[in-house]
Amino acid sequence: MKPYKDPSFQDRAASAADAKRKALEQLKAKPPLDEAVVAERAAAQARRQAAAAEKSASRKEAAEAARREKASAAADQAAAAASAPTDADRKAARDARYAARKARK
Repeated sequence: MKPYKDPSFQDRAASAADAKRKALEQLKAKPPLDEAVVAERAAAQARRQAAAAEKSASRKEAAEAARREKASAAADQAAAAASAPTDADRKAARDARYAARKARK
């Protein structure tokens, strides 16, 4: 078995330069992009964005409708509470019934 040899600075620099050269060769070896493929990808991306925007808008619309419905229910509840007889009204009605009973006797 070979013993470990500590690489020198020149060895490390040469190794890095070789790696850069190989990466550049691989990059240059790539075929150029086809315009039709690029256009199709852009169209697909636009469709995805439009679908996402539509979905977001429908969610916002549903949330807004729920908020309006909740506010309407709260307003109806407040109106029902306002039209409910108060303690004084109930006491006055009870007193009127009592007075009517006394008048019949």
